[in-house]
Amino acid sequence: MHRPRRRHSPGFVALLFSALLAVPASPVAAQDESAVARVLDDFHDAASKADFDRYFGHFARDGIFLGTDGTERSTVAEFKEYSRPYFGPGGGWTYRPRNRHVSFTPDGRTAFFDELLDNDGLGETRGSGVLIREDDRWKVAQYNLSIPVPNALADQVVGLIRARKC
Repeated sequence: MHRPRRRHSPGFVALLFSALLAVPASPVAAQDESAVARVLDDFHDAASKADFDRYFGHFARDGIFLGTDGTERSTVAEFKEYSRPYFGPGGGWTYRPRNRHVSFTPDGRTAFFDELLDNDGLGETRGSGVLIREDDRWKVAQYNLSIPVPNALADQVVGLIRARKC
């Protein structure tokens, strides 16, 4: 038996379309945030134990490391070369993370983070960056290590930097 085709009003179609757009493409679950946190925690742990392979295993193939100096922008290969001497026996570096925030793109395939870190030599630092899903694992696509400057000291710090460049 043939049924006549039912036509929907333009208002109904617009309502249906807007309802579909309101549904997130891929809601990010709490386990995704935990997975990113575990990667970052292991990243820091590997550095503190001078575990070169484990540390660099957390970087994406095209990963970038941004250091505290404005001239420090390294590909993974460049950062490996720079870091290798620091990963000898008794080496590495220790940053203790706290106050971490993680957010995701709507498709859940990219994570953005920022975290305050404590370091014995530098004091309070900030790590921020991006993780991507690569080979079905979270990998660090960019890590940016910075030293937060309190606003009350900003003019002094800027003055010191300007004086040094002259």
